[in-house]
This record gives sequence, C-alpha cells and structure tokens, in this order.
Amino acid sequence: MSATKKRKSTSKIAIKYGIKNQVPGEVAYVGKKKGLETKLEIIDYGADHYKSLVSENIRDAFKFKGTDHVTWININGLNNTEEIEKLGDHYHLHPLIQEDIVSTHQRPKMDEYDNYLFVVFKMLHYSEEEELIYEHVSLVLGKDYVLTFQEADGDVFDGLRERLEKSKGRVRSYGADYLMFALLDAIVDNYFSVIEVLSQKIENIEDQLFEDRATEDVTYVIQDLKKEILKIRRAIIPLREVINRLEKVETDLIQDRTTNYIRDLYDHIIQVSESVDLYREMVWGLMDMYMTTISNKMNEIMKVLTIMASIFIPLTFMAGIYGMNFEFMPELKYKYGYFVLWGLMILVFFGLLFYFRRKKWIK
Repeated sequence: MSATKKRKSTSKIAIKYGIKNQVPGEVAYVGKKKGLETKLEIIDYGADHYKSLVSENIRDAFKFKGTDHVTWININGLNNTEEIEKLGDHYHLHPLIQEDIVSTHQRPKMDEYDNYLFVVFKMLHYSEEEELIYEHVSLVLGKDYVLTFQEADGDVFDGLRERLEKSKGRVRSYGADYLMFALLDAIVDNYFSVIEVLSQKIENIEDQLFEDRATEDVTYVIQDLKKEILKIRRAIIPLREVINRLEKVETDLIQDRTTNYIRDLYDHIIQVSESVDLYREMVWGLMDMYMTTISNKMNEIMKVLTIMASIFIPLTFMAGIYGMNFEFMPELKYKYGYFVLWGLMILVFFGLLFYFRRKKWIK
C-alpha cells in the first residue's frame, strides 16, 4: 500500500471515531452532548454571606472575580466553546487548560500553574434504568474561587449546595481549597453508591447461575458488566493518583488544614479502588461460572443418556439373539420361551436400575 493510500485510510478511521488533529490550545468541543445551552450557577459565599445566581450569560460571572468572598461558578454545557473561552480568558486560564476543559476524552489528571490548579475527573452515577452515566468534569482552583465545568445538567453536588445555603458544616467558614475538597469528596462518595449498584448486579447474576435461573441473554449482561467495570476503573484509578498529588503538592492555594481532609479523601479513593478491582475479578469469573454451569448441564444430559443406553444394550442384545432366523434354536420350540425371555429382560432392567441407584448414579 502506498503512503498516500495509507494516509487516506488513516484519515477515514480518524473521521469515523471523531479523532481530530487540532492545533494545541484550540478550544474545540470533543464529546457527544452537542446542541446544549450553556448555563451558569454562581454561588458567592462567606461565613456571614450567601448569594446564589443562575444565568445563561457568561458575563454575569465576571463581576464576582476579586470579591472578598469565595465564589463557586459551575458551568453546564461544554459545546458552546466561545463562552468557555470568554470565561477562561477572564480568569487568565492557559489555552491548553481551555482545550482540556472541552475535551471529554481527557483522563483524570492535575496540572499545577502559578495562580491556580487544574483538575480533571469523571462523575459517575446510575440512572433510574440502572444505566451507567459517565460524565467529564473539570475544576479550576484559584485563591478565592472554584470553577467547575460539566458536560450536561445533573450532578452529585446537591448535598454540598444545601450545606452552602443553610451554612451546615465548615464549608462556609473555610476557603476555596476546602470547597475543592468538598466537590471531590462528593464525587468519591458517589463512587461508593456506584460500586454498591455494581455489586448488586453481580450478586444477582451469581444467584441466577447458582440457582439455574439464568436467561439466554446472560452472556450479553455479563459483557455489559465488563464494559461498565472498565469505565469505572478508567475513572477511579487515575483519580487516585490525582488525589495523591493534591495531598503532596506545595502550593499556597491549599492550606495545611485542608491537606488533612485530602489525606482522608485519599484513603476513601483507595478503598473504592480496591473494591473495584475485587468486583472486576468477580465479573471476569462470571463467564467462567456460566460456562461451568452449561458444562454441568451437558454432563447431566450425557449421564442420563448413558444410563438409558446401558440399560437397553443388554435388552437389545437378548432381543437380537432370539430375533435371528436360524432353524436349530432350541428355545424357539419351547412353549413358554416368549414369557421366559420377557421375564429375563424385566429382571435385567430392574437389576441394572438397582445397581445404578446403589452406586448413586441415579436418584
């Protein structure tokens, strides 16, 4: 194949899978949730101050920069890249950061800059139909602000919003670094809910296999579970590295008291990670369990057929002997030969049944 044909083939594959060789720093949305309106949720708070605002105009967030309070700006919808660029330029975010914000294929990571930290992570939760939702979320931590960028509406931060509004806990008394911790803590806590649902799915399939209640599509269900567990691992394993770096990073943006909470968060993500690895092994073992169940069923069928054949082989032999048309067979002239043969066959039949039952080959 010529170099030109190879390039054309590679280009077709890239187009098919949505891969674009873009200029570094170019803000181009890479994802499936297009056509969504960009919405802002702004929460400006302090120990004795709270203000909440929902808007569709990105410029409404500009006036909160440089206030004496902590500001959380949550942006829903990443497809409107022009609005993302406006907000990024206003907060002096590096072009590569803006590119990563709208690129949903980014793995969880942390980048450290002079005036802010940039964190990428994945938000996981199950829908009412128990379908795994896998959403890209970015976070920027500044001195007195936190910016979060979500792919679409719906998140796991409602508990945090309630604590901010009603001044529960210590979040209103601490700085932006604690808000970042609280957001990550909500993400990790929800991971526990995700693996709990995953655990229940695995247990249900195991019960079906053990109790011989598995349906014909169980192999597809197991395959879907494999895909889910791989998605969950892709979100959790890199985030473990991110939280570990946050605990050790040397920056004025994170205070020592918050580092203690991040250390506890690291313990939680380790626990989640170990649980996911355990369930991964269980999921991979489900197919082996299913094949073992199928093999056992086949063995039971072959056992029944073998026993039936073992019973009828001697009967067939006896019937074959006396079915031959030789002239000089003394039993053929015997008056009660027919009934004697039937008696012998019945005796052999029940004798073999008794023998097989005694050997516990049949119940």
